[in-house]
Amino acid sequence: MAQPAPLLMFVGTVALGIFVNFSIHKIEEGHVGVYYRGGALLSKTSEPGYHFMLPILTSFRTVQTTLQTDEVKNVPCGTSGGVIIYFERIEVVNKLDISAVFDIVKNYTADYDKTLIYNKIHHELNQFCSSHNLQEVYIDLFDQIDENLRKALQSDLYEMAPGLTVQAVRVTKPKIPEQIRKNYEAMEGEKTKLLIAIQKQRVIEKEAETDRKRAIIEAEKMAQVARIQWDQKIMEKESEKKMSEIEDATHLAKEIAKADAEFYRAEKESEANKVKLTDAYLEMLKYQAISSNTKIFFGSNIPSIFVDSNILSDPQKTAESAPVAKTQKTK
Repeated sequence: MAQPAPLLMFVGTVALGIFVNFSIHKIEEGHVGVYYRGGALLSKTSEPGYHFMLPILTSFRTVQTTLQTDEVKNVPCGTSGGVIIYFERIEVVNKLDISAVFDIVKNYTADYDKTLIYNKIHHELNQFCSSHNLQEVYIDLFDQIDENLRKALQSDLYEMAPGLTVQAVRVTKPKIPEQIRKNYEAMEGEKTKLLIAIQKQRVIEKEAETDRKRAIIEAEKMAQVARIQWDQKIMEKESEKKMSEIEDATHLAKEIAKADAEFYRAEKESEANKVKLTDAYLEMLKYQAISSNTKIFFGSNIPSIFVDSNILSDPQKTAESAPVAKTQKTK
């Protein structure tokens, strides 16, 4: 009777361990836990950490609330021309707000992204392809597919699942039939050749334009230099002209001043002479001139060369002139 007690204790311990093991669970950071009991969603949610629940009766799911990227692969798409193409991978970056976890899980289950993102991507992409031809989808409008998908998804999510936000959509180049792809590659090769030819032409035109501008610049520089030199010569001539005018004016002023001075001196000398030329002064000058410039002969026998022949023939005139001396100028 004593043996069953340890066995019961062992069984009880094992059962308690199993119960505890299935009762305690962990929620990772960036996730929210939601709970189901009998298939019904419970209103309680749990934050990151360790939590307790009734095993077997209650189960839980974790829902990510940080940025996550959902990949939608191999999406078929038919263009307006009837060509079937495949988008190998479409990435949708989205984020679920913590406050919206319960409502979204209640309406769309914990796998809400299948309904709200995956299925929606298929629908919107087919709507886009069906309204455009292959050229537009593959080449012309391909760069707009990302933004168009994001706007379409977000517009529906505002009404269907508030709190779920699409941050970005990235679409890879679709697969197209091999023959069409080769045609596009050939066309791109021709476009590349055309672009190279156009670029060469632009380079040649740019070089010609550069040469033309260089020639214009050189011509303008030479014209400016010639203009400056011409202006310099004109300025030199004008300076010489002004200097000549100044010199002429100075010379004229000097000559006028000199003439005025000569006139003033002559006028003053004339006035002085009028004052000085008295009979006594003239008599004095006469004798000064005689004393300095002549020879005086005295006596009655003056050579006939110095005496007038009429005087010699007239004794009276000779007597009268005897006391007077005849002068001879000396050089």
